[in-house]
Amino acid sequence: MAERSFAKEVESLRLGAGELFEGEGILAVTKALLQSGVGYVGGYQGAPVSHLMDVLADATDIMGELGVHFESSANEATAAAMLAASVNYPIRGAVTWKSTVGTNVASDALSNLASAGVVGGALIVLGEDYGEGASIMQERTHAFAMKSQIWLLDPRPNLPCLVQAVEQGFELSEASNTPVMLMMRIRACHVVGRFRTKDNRRPPFTLRQAMDHPTRTFDRIILPPSTYAQERAKIEQRWPAAEKFIRERGMNEFFADGKADIGIVLQGGLYNTVLRTLERLGLADVFGESQIPLYVLNATYPLLGEEFVRFATGKRAILIVEEGQPEFIEQAASLFLRKADLQTRIVGKGPLPMAGEYTGAVLFAGLRQFLGEYGFLPEQAKPLLPATQLIRNVPLRPSGLCTGCPERPLFASMKLLARELGPMQVSADIGCHSFATLPPFDIGGSIMGYGLGAASGASFNIPNERRALSLMGDGGFWHNGLTSGIGNAVFNQHDGVTIIVDNGYSAATGGQYIPSSSAEVKNRHARNRIETAVRGVGVEWVRTIRTYDMRQAMSVLKEALQTRFVGPKIIIAEGECQLNRQRRIAPLLKKLVGQGKRVVRERFGVDADVCTGDHSCVRLSGCPSLTIKTHPDPLRRDPVAYVDNSCVGCGVCGEVAHAAVLCPSFYRADIIQNPSGWDRFVHALRMGIIRLLGGRAAPAPERL
Repeated sequence: MAERSFAKEVESLRLGAGELFEGEGILAVTKALLQSGVGYVGGYQGAPVSHLMDVLADATDIMGELGVHFESSANEATAAAMLAASVNYPIRGAVTWKSTVGTNVASDALSNLASAGVVGGALIVLGEDYGEGASIMQERTHAFAMKSQIWLLDPRPNLPCLVQAVEQGFELSEASNTPVMLMMRIRACHVVGRFRTKDNRRPPFTLRQAMDHPTRTFDRIILPPSTYAQERAKIEQRWPAAEKFIRERGMNEFFADGKADIGIVLQGGLYNTVLRTLERLGLADVFGESQIPLYVLNATYPLLGEEFVRFATGKRAILIVEEGQPEFIEQAASLFLRKADLQTRIVGKGPLPMAGEYTGAVLFAGLRQFLGEYGFLPEQAKPLLPATQLIRNVPLRPSGLCTGCPERPLFASMKLLARELGPMQVSADIGCHSFATLPPFDIGGSIMGYGLGAASGASFNIPNERRALSLMGDGGFWHNGLTSGIGNAVFNQHDGVTIIVDNGYSAATGGQYIPSSSAEVKNRHARNRIETAVRGVGVEWVRTIRTYDMRQAMSVLKEALQTRFVGPKIIIAEGECQLNRQRRIAPLLKKLVGQGKRVVRERFGVDADVCTGDHSCVRLSGCPSLTIKTHPDPLRRDPVAYVDNSCVGCGVCGEVAHAAVLCPSFYRADIIQNPSGWDRFVHALRMGIIRLLGGRAAPAPERL
């Protein structure tokens, strides 16, 4: 169950030659793959390309009609290894994942793929998660592309350019026998536009033909002496072939060249932001006509020295707009111009910051400084409001778990248990549960990689009275945690405790299904039990708990930390992702209500007359629906706890209050739609008793 279904939109993938496609960038990329005659597709979900995996999953039938094989890969390494089919056969293959973390996972396969080279086109669609909206460490793909000699495309973020980049990416890969990376920023993934389509193409050479006529080439095996020859081929044959293709196809673009004696060199993915900035400065119009020469790098690696020299000739200075550091493009430009003995000044980091996303505000300040220095700043250009004003007026808000999240009571249990047993050494992991490292829980001291929670706690496998804990999600468990964490713990006789948070989905990436999902998953085999897997690698101490039962959770956690059993201890904490649960049950409830059938929903609240204003429930839960409000009694100044209308009835707030022995102010109410006659009778009876006991002050009964 993905965050969003594209079941209707994928029908546009059937459009033929000359028809008009309208939709998001993600859908356009899928259409471009089919138009390019791709033979197989794989990948692993992760922002900002999670929806690409969702589109591919929804388009399985369409791809099947064309003979295209699709798999949702176990991890990024699995996806990258799929491209081996293009090493010896003229089959086009494409894979996708979130960079740079996904590229790191896939690096072994990618390095070998780049060394061997490919016959069929191999395209890697990367979700370039860099900048303010990123959920990962701040690194760029450029360094990996340079290291392994994989060509890197960064197209202008509009649909015709994205489609062209996919098609030319395959052609570039085949022309240079080298895999190609295509970067997709989050804005490019979700940009909406249109383009004229082409007919979908069946793969000219299929996987079935490859299996029926297997072949191999000695010089593509990743062993000496082939590897030495492959390195020479990279430099002497593949690199020049790539440069020739980029040059002859005009993949990089020049705009307004000759209009001024300064210019801007920019990554293609930043084109829209740069052009909008020039418009705000009065140096471009709304139709994209710039008064400043632009050299747009739709291919950021390899770079073409002769194009840089051509663009810089006759100019006093050029500004390199390149996100992140090191400044690879700026360094290369300096080398190109120095070899050509050009004295054009190169400006980059300085007016523009060394680190961080180049947002509209950042580029406005940087371009304004550069253009002003060379006398190109119109008088009407006005500065933007400084970001410090936002900082002063908008409070910082750390990420948190969703309303009703089943992981919330687990971390509240751990926090309560720490009051009794003392502070715990906890190694955290990537996933929704990583938010436990933030307030109000503050649990976990490190995050090292997806599924590596248990592995990052291996250093603490020492004789000690206190045991170390580690966290891992069910998605991370199947990604690589079973071997790197659990299997490693068994082999090395770890005595720590690992909590596997099982919410039934790859929730942090949009709610995709995983091997242990309880649903029937089309074309895949789910319902594989985590407990069976951990016992299969040798774990003897395994307990399964329900996260919403905090008493049970605290009891099992305490047992794991104090038991005399020596060896890995695994706690599987089950609780369905609340977002996916709501997506699953909301249509069913709506249907039942529409049919006039009785539907009961639970809601929780706080009795303001009983609440003491202690707010321990808020500090221990942190649920977005649990907040505070002014006390209705004017004689009491302390605000009271309050449950707002976003409550989904999970009961965590009441559980926390009960487990912490806080107060009896929480209550549960059943909201009944289409009540029966019995419901109406009971309601009237209750209200009558309340009115009788309360005297005249009691309200009249509400009508159901």
